[in-house]
Amino acid sequence: MSNLYGDYNQKIDYVFKVVLIGDSAVGKTQLLARFARNEFSVDSKATIGVEFQTKTLIIDNKTVKAQIWDTAGQERYRAVTSAYYRGAVGAMLVYDMTKRQSFDHMVRWLEELRGHADQNIVIMLIGNKCDLGNLRAVPTEDAEEFAQRENLFFMETSALESTNVETCFLTILTEIYRIHAKKSLTANDDSDPNGSAGLLKGSRIIVPNEMEAGGKKGGCCLSS
Repeated sequence: MSNLYGDYNQKIDYVFKVVLIGDSAVGKTQLLARFARNEFSVDSKATIGVEFQTKTLIIDNKTVKAQIWDTAGQERYRAVTSAYYRGAVGAMLVYDMTKRQSFDHMVRWLEELRGHADQNIVIMLIGNKCDLGNLRAVPTEDAEEFAQRENLFFMETSALESTNVETCFLTILTEIYRIHAKKSLTANDDSDPNGSAGLLKGSRIIVPNEMEAGGKKGGCCLSS
């Protein structure tokens, strides 16, 4: 992991804005706290309006600064959060796998997201609280079917046990990086009649080994 996270003195190559959205109390703030600070608070209170945290990491030898925006799920804050979709290149739709209603609301959240965000935004569906398997109200198959139908990445996580949390963030950020790096190469090709920029094509994205193990931990699920 020593080569995954950059130090703060490094030049930033990319800044990616990612928004966390979903109903209140599904664990969005806890997921962010676990990823950004490796913390979990049993006394977490509802987010008011919008908060965000940053984390710098290395992908394919590039320094990427992730701005993760934690948006309130309460209805009264919807007008506030809508403006924060703009400029986002990634979104994580989070539901509580022990609360069927929070999953059923994913259709509405996705519709709102696509109405405000860029059409090429990378979206991941996340079923949180997979440590509470005995209380499961959303079968994995239902979520997989929804994700496949809507062309979303999908993963089940536990902020409490740290299951798949780092993996889900790294997966979406790596995919965002891959898309933006490809755009940069295409732009270079267009401006380089000799085609020398094409030598950069096929560069390998370095994904930490933990991502492979993360999808199997605790019986939780990873698919795309």
